[in-house]
Amino acid sequence: MKAQAEERPRTLPQLCLTALGRHNRADAVNYKQGGRWRRVSAREFARRVRSIALGLAELGVRKGDRIALLSENRPEWSIVDLAILSLGAVNVPLYTTQTPDQIRFILQDSAARVLFVSNARLLRRARQALEGIESLERISIFDAEADEDALSLAALEKRGEEMDRRDPARFDLFVGEVEPDDLATIIYTSGTTGEPKGVMLSHGNFVANVLSISSALPITAKDVAISVLPLSHIFERTVFYVFCWNGVAVHYAASFDQVGEFLAEVRPTVMTAVPRLFEKVYHRIVKRGMQGSALRRRIFSWALEVGQRYAEALDRDEKNVPASLRLEHALADRLVFSKWRAGVGGRLRYFVSGGAPLAPSLSRAFLAAGIPILQGYGMTETCIVSANRPEDNCIGSVGLPFPGVEVRIAEDGEILVRSPSVMRGYYNLPEETRAMFTADGWFRTGDVGHMDERGHLYITDRKKELFKLSNGKYVAPQLVESMIKRSALVNQVAVVGAGRKFPVALVVPDWEALAEAMAGERAVPPNSPAEWSGDPVARRILQREIARWTAELNEHERVRRAAIVPEEFSIEGGELTPTLKLRRRVIEERYAHLIDRLYNEEKDR
Repeated sequence: MKAQAEERPRTLPQLCLTALGRHNRADAVNYKQGGRWRRVSAREFARRVRSIALGLAELGVRKGDRIALLSENRPEWSIVDLAILSLGAVNVPLYTTQTPDQIRFILQDSAARVLFVSNARLLRRARQALEGIESLERISIFDAEADEDALSLAALEKRGEEMDRRDPARFDLFVGEVEPDDLATIIYTSGTTGEPKGVMLSHGNFVANVLSISSALPITAKDVAISVLPLSHIFERTVFYVFCWNGVAVHYAASFDQVGEFLAEVRPTVMTAVPRLFEKVYHRIVKRGMQGSALRRRIFSWALEVGQRYAEALDRDEKNVPASLRLEHALADRLVFSKWRAGVGGRLRYFVSGGAPLAPSLSRAFLAAGIPILQGYGMTETCIVSANRPEDNCIGSVGLPFPGVEVRIAEDGEILVRSPSVMRGYYNLPEETRAMFTADGWFRTGDVGHMDERGHLYITDRKKELFKLSNGKYVAPQLVESMIKRSALVNQVAVVGAGRKFPVALVVPDWEALAEAMAGERAVPPNSPAEWSGDPVARRILQREIARWTAELNEHERVRRAAIVPEEFSIEGGELTPTLKLRRRVIEERYAHLIDRLYNEEKDR
């Protein structure tokens, strides 16, 4: 036990570099280029980390300096991240979807000295944000198309290699000087209600989280993963460190559009994703399953119904599923669900879902197909708090807290967290930091929930997003929205109703699916999205769908009326944060005329 304690890594460079050497994979990280998969070995990964770190040192970067990183998922993201951390410098990640104004705010607030960008397109966007950023001294670009103002990553590595030849001990000295309490990153939160805040996380915060997760989830060097969620997000970044520590082969996807293709090619065994991805996959499966002969459609619908009953029985008591239901499920699996597994590569042991609520019926559908989705929970400020386990997947919950993480529920229902992974505070915001902690040191998550008798955590909604109707009853909009989004006709939805008699919904439909539904009712779809909002047949179909998928809600939670929004909610439009959360205040202000119309229609009935 003593030897194990001595080997425990204290910082992220120790954790990752030790793991790279121990597992020594030939395919540590992988990426697709020119239609072919290319791999980076553990040895090459570590060599590049060393060269880039020393190259930064040659530029004058020192411990504590802030270095910004603007890139899609690719090997260089993780390599540069670890190089920054090896110097004791601080990684300030940016999202590729952020606007120049958002980039400018983060660069200014963090006083970043160096900015890494991946390609010419992002370099052009970054340049729009650089006016007045006095702290920024250097830009480095991953791809070769450097110019007089941007240093190519290859040139930076060359500088580092020259320093390494002159002083081979320098890199290890830098790594050895990094302490667990040193700042590793400043991650700027989404800012759903105002300016983003910089969350300060230390090396110790991350290491504690990585080792805790690794002790609770079955992850080994036999696993293969796809990385598709942005590495700038706390969830995927922590998961990458977990994969690195456990020797998992990671395959980078630069966008969600590549996921279907990569599932078939990579055949992953584990993967992290968000509910929106599962919703899209499920809708695509259902659409395909409901095509063809009447017999085929009946078999598919029967299999879905059997799957829900089977998953519910498993959830109640895995050992006492009725024999007749097991037989039905075995037949459904042979006829339908086996094809689902083949569609995700045929080797997937489990998905891990985070970032938003996952509808229980969706989780049950995938569980019945032999593809468990383990819902988890965390925040930038707390790292990853909890997750279901393969052997204890309590559908509807976000699972058990990880070892070393304490969770308690305050009198008003707010979830409080205390652990070695809770943030040091908000950068340059001491008052806001103090407000986030109780007098006895628990972090206030702002989420409302409860725990069952076995310790599983359930999330109701964001405390700030719960709204009170005029009758005094509360509605949790995220819960209602997650149920509505199960419909194949719904692309996006925002539920509103604070101070009103009942909730209403603003819906961005799946235009193709809604047009097909209208054709099924012998109605002619409008010519353009702008004409949809006034179409009575389209609205009636959507209202029927919403009623169908929210039937299990309490009466006061049910959406009584819905309006069609002609344009998608987007980051560029300001309705979504970089992590795709709804900016509710923006949406309510922008579509106030539609919301008022819905309530006026009800008065006129």
